[in-house]
Amino acid sequence: MTQPAPPPTEATQAAVEAASPLEGLESSLVEALGTNPWLVRIALAVAIGLAGWWVVKLLTGGLDRVMSRAGMDQILRDFLRNFARVLGLVVVMVAVLDAVGVPTTSLLAVLGAAGLAIGLALKDSLSNIASGVMLIVLRPFRAGDAVEIAGREGVVERVNIFQTLLRAYQNHDIILPNSQITTQPIVNFTSRPQRRIDLPVGIGYEDDIRKAREVLLGLAAEHDKVLGDPEPEVLVTALAESSVNLVLRAWVQTPDFVQVRSDLTEAVHRSFNESGISIPFPQRDLHIYHHDGEGKALPITQVVALAESEAAPGKGG
Repeated sequence: MTQPAPPPTEATQAAVEAASPLEGLESSLVEALGTNPWLVRIALAVAIGLAGWWVVKLLTGGLDRVMSRAGMDQILRDFLRNFARVLGLVVVMVAVLDAVGVPTTSLLAVLGAAGLAIGLALKDSLSNIASGVMLIVLRPFRAGDAVEIAGREGVVERVNIFQTLLRAYQNHDIILPNSQITTQPIVNFTSRPQRRIDLPVGIGYEDDIRKAREVLLGLAAEHDKVLGDPEPEVLVTALAESSVNLVLRAWVQTPDFVQVRSDLTEAVHRSFNESGISIPFPQRDLHIYHHDGEGKALPITQVVALAESEAAPGKGG
């Protein structure tokens, strides 16, 4: 006859109460399936990993939609979405290790100590992260802005945790460390709706400045994309060695800057030629001297005579 099981002791009851729901589920599956506990742990870890990955993907997608409806900048949305994804995946990884049976408390302590050591070794990378946060918060530029950063020009594509991606005008990628960006001057060409074209032009000293001014202002007035307010103006900037330097200042909408500057440059060259106004360019006079056997310079007439005599038929045999 079977003996009744002894009542559980207080220690056993405390252990059962302290057992996590995951351990209870694991025990139930082992008893129901009659299989190895390790197989059940691995299966649970895989299930938790897949479910956690799906939940993280769902949450980050929802977060991105909420930020989009709130009108957040694209760079800020990308940064926060990536940060949330990394944080969520770390939580999922800890849950997977806990399901396998790895003591996560000790693991987190080890990871904390290792993180401190790695942080000291990778201080430059951490500086990039801090700079990335500054770029997101201060927002000196937005996605799609045309900028000049650390001597590089391009269109901002996105700001990552460590780096910022620019698309050059020649359609190649420029990847800059974030720490380099925050320590260098940033020129944002598209932050304001209007830009001023400063078109330098040189004319000869014998040319009429008033006539040149009229031609330049007429060209600006004829172009349909040059703004009337502020009005275009022509200033004399310098009396240089071989030219009188003028500058045509005309305001345009920022997207039209490059094309209007090209149009005005071409029009200036054409109109100055038609108006008889010269555009000086550097010239150099070259003087050639011939010397006799004693080192004295020969007159040009004697040099010509010698050249003609050497070129005469029958010379040089």
